Amino acid sequence: MADSSRLYGAIDLGGTKLRSIVADGSGRVLGDDIRRSRTEEGLEAVLDRMAESLDASLAKAGVERRSLTGLGIASPGAVDVVRGIVPSAPQLPDWQDVPLARLLEERLGLPTRVENDANAAALGEHRFGAGRGSRHMLYITVSTGVGGGIIIDGELYSGKGGAAGEFGHVTIDVNGPPCGCGANGCLEALASGTAIAKRGEELADSGESEILARLRLEEGRVTAEMMERAAKMGDAASREAFREAGHYLGVALAGFVNVFDPEVIVVGGGVARAGDLLLDPARATMESRAMAQPLKGVRLALSELGDFGGALGMLARLRETED
Repeated sequence: MADSSRLYGAIDLGGTKLRSIVADGSGRVLGDDIRRSRTEEGLEAVLDRMAESLDASLAKAGVERRSLTGLGIASPGAVDVVRGIVPSAPQLPDWQDVPLARLLEERLGLPTRVENDANAAALGEHRFGAGRGSRHMLYITVSTGVGGGIIIDGELYSGKGGAAGEFGHVTIDVNGPPCGCGANGCLEALASGTAIAKRGEELADSGESEILARLRLEEGRVTAEMMERAAKMGDAASREAFREAGHYLGVALAGFVNVFDPEVIVVGGGVARAGDLLLDPARATMESRAMAQPLKGVRLALSELGDFGGALGMLARLRETED
């Protein structure tokens, strides 16, 4: 049973923003803070922002830094969890083999653990969110990119080197568009927020979507969130773009169902906030393509923790490391 008297700090680091929390062992958030990460200013600036954010969360919680049992960091990239190193990540310019755990331990005086952000979010959803109570769960985040995490028999599965769960780089169409990883036709290149927005730019340029063209003129470049609004305003072209992305997501989900035989698949990330626009076609394709036996009883659910998933997952990781 969780010891609610113990307090933990956690920071979810992203390319554009970071969120920190102070919470007890039951997952009750006592203080939180969100601010720009300013990765373009370099490593030292990011470390400063992380420390400042944690201190702001501590102030809101009304406790001091020495009250924390430990600190957990959810970071982009294929994290070396054993050594606490971030080798590299597209969202963190010029980071190469950064010993993030050691640097923050020295700066903050707290034992620190680092985990991949999608793995952390998977753990958070399993312990505190839409996957709680399950033994076998998959988590997929659909945002600027596509990532994920795997829970097998109640435990996070990281693979031999900590890189398991790269769902965004499963090939869906061998002749598809290029992906940032260097391959073609990855799920990320077809169903991420970036891919949907790229399709939206094409629709605005071609005149297929007058609504998107008008919104772009008023607000700037097309985003997936803008397309969600356009779809809800009756824009058939934007709705079709989400249907296509959802179809590709469903193709991937069918394969994951066949491989992992999960109880629940939790979908999170900014694009998942489009809800049924994305999930209805994904569910339909998944159900039409997956094998009958592993498909039986699978639940496709939206994230319950939202932006707090990664930080709460790190809380769970810290808490369980002590047990």
